Amino acid sequence: MSTNKLNSPAELVALKERLEKNRNANKTVVTVCAGTGCMACGCDAVLKTFREECANDRLENEVEIKATGCHGFCERGPLVVVHPLGVFYQRVKPADAKLIWEQTVKGGHLVNKLLYRDPQSNQIVKNEKDIPFYKKQMRIIFGKNGFMDPTAINDYILLGGYQALAMALTKMTPEQIIDEVKKSGLRGRGGGGFPTGKKWATCRAVKVEPKYTICNADEGDPGAFMDRSLLEGNPHQVIEGMLIGAYAIGSHEGFVYVRNEYPLAVKNLTIAIKAARDCGFLGENILGTGFSFDIEISRGGGAFVCGESTALMASLEGKVGEPRAKYIHTVESGLWDKPSNLNNVETWANVPPIIERGAEWFASIGTDNSKGTKVFALTGKVNNTGLVEVPMGITLREILYDIGGGVPRGKKFKAVQTGGPSGGTLIVETAEPKIHASMVAYGDLRDEDEAISLLDLPVDFDELTRAGSMMGSGGMIVMDEDSCMVDIARYFIHFLTEESCGKCVPCREGLVVMLNILQKISEGKGTIEDIEYLEELSQVIIDTSLCQLGGSAPNPVRSTIRYFRQEFLAHVIDKRCPAGVCKDLVSHAIDNTCNGCHACLKSCPTNAIVGEPKRLHYIIQDKCIQCGACYQICRYNSIKRIKHGEGDKLQERARELWQPPLKKVTAEVA
Repeated sequence: MSTNKLNSPAELVALKERLEKNRNANKTVVTVCAGTGCMACGCDAVLKTFREECANDRLENEVEIKATGCHGFCERGPLVVVHPLGVFYQRVKPADAKLIWEQTVKGGHLVNKLLYRDPQSNQIVKNEKDIPFYKKQMRIIFGKNGFMDPTAINDYILLGGYQALAMALTKMTPEQIIDEVKKSGLRGRGGGGFPTGKKWATCRAVKVEPKYTICNADEGDPGAFMDRSLLEGNPHQVIEGMLIGAYAIGSHEGFVYVRNEYPLAVKNLTIAIKAARDCGFLGENILGTGFSFDIEISRGGGAFVCGESTALMASLEGKVGEPRAKYIHTVESGLWDKPSNLNNVETWANVPPIIERGAEWFASIGTDNSKGTKVFALTGKVNNTGLVEVPMGITLREILYDIGGGVPRGKKFKAVQTGGPSGGTLIVETAEPKIHASMVAYGDLRDEDEAISLLDLPVDFDELTRAGSMMGSGGMIVMDEDSCMVDIARYFIHFLTEESCGKCVPCREGLVVMLNILQKISEGKGTIEDIEYLEELSQVIIDTSLCQLGGSAPNPVRSTIRYFRQEFLAHVIDKRCPAGVCKDLVSHAIDNTCNGCHACLKSCPTNAIVGEPKRLHYIIQDKCIQCGACYQICRYNSIKRIKHGEGDKLQERARELWQPPLKKVTAEVA
């Protein structure tokens, strides 16, 4: 159905009623997740198959095939849900789509092999809402994703879209809107956690024109894709939030600063902005209220520092994306030295539900100082990866076990890293003894009760900060017993070193020094003084850096030393990597539990493993490059990671057994 320009809120209500009247409630709707994750798994072919089957059977009037936004359960894609039955199918291939069409859509029967099976209870789950991954979620801003085509504005209107805008423009003053946002307790979801209503009020109070409304969609944290998925799946909710915010602060020009690496988000947002203009939600005299506002898309080049507000605004101006000192706030002098209100994608998406359902409703969710829900990108060593939207105050245990489903292959949880590369790594469980012997000698013991209690830590802004991490934009990376904390710290500092804009010395030079020390420790060349120097240097960088990239950059180092000092000490004193990751400190060897399955031999890239089927295998240490491929593939835990140089000692029996082949290999090499 085409939509003409709407000139009043009454016309919007009439359009919604007309859409509801024309909707066939008994119509079968097959929704296929078409987010980036499912696209990578081949959802386009699944969609095409469904549409071909529908056309062949001439059932277009009885069945609708809908490409939707991200459903969140990315690890199980492509995802298909058949409504109104609510049947959830996972990992669907084109051939499976034909089966679903014949058995479920036409026949009303289930395709059992495609249903979700809970790995813990081994029970088959039919409905999406009953799957453990979704059960504890509260999907306030992602709830519409699975029901609407992001390129069809009528889908959003049918689900109540733009009703909050109409209410704000006709029944509320700008001051009332700001007061409602203040009462809701909404805090910025981009990382800083600043009270949104307070920021809006400050911007409105500045008597300078024009004012700019900006959406930060420059999501740069490794493993984070919340903003991308929201822009891909429901761009109209972000647009509506920006409209309400712009009206509240007195702005008439807006920008969405989005990463150019998000082509689907850019495409769907572009379509949504055009549709919103055509309908009268953007442009002059919106809904006949006299309020005017429009949005322009600006594509970022992928610089991590441009997630910082002042660097982002410099980039919008066509300058190098460098931050500036914060003694002048952007709400007073931001883009082109004019008052500018910047919030991230998730923050803007929370605004329409707050206006529509009221501040009291929103404030009833969460904790005392952290209201509402938070979307996390749950990634790493966890069974159920994807996007989860949970109420503030939920514990790490609930997220990691109840929603995430635990760690694959029976491995033990070790830690979880929150807040992106500038966040912190929090201890959960350790495979190694928690206290290194040298920690007693150096008086370096920590509270064991503190470490254990972090698994039941309520996840909100304040609790994560107190624990030495941060909420950040919402990245949550799970690590198991095979993760080395020195290597984790080194990885994030390397990332931040590459992304530093170089404007201030503490960040530019300090991170390089920190990276060199971590590299030295990972090679077994570090000292206890190096650990102490890392702590001292961290504080200097925090105190003297120009912007929050530098101010929070040492967090990965500080938190890993705080919770995993014993692992650092093992590297510098024992010259051993407990997790077996640092190549200079580890050897791989096969113990006598090996049953000769040949899996490790086939996986070795350097042919360092010798052995016959069903007989004890042996690793030739001189040829082994410590890549860990054998360790990862062994199902019987026969591959051991031990101190460098002790591989032959562990495999003495196998060495004697394979002496002839070894001599032959040595001769061939010679």
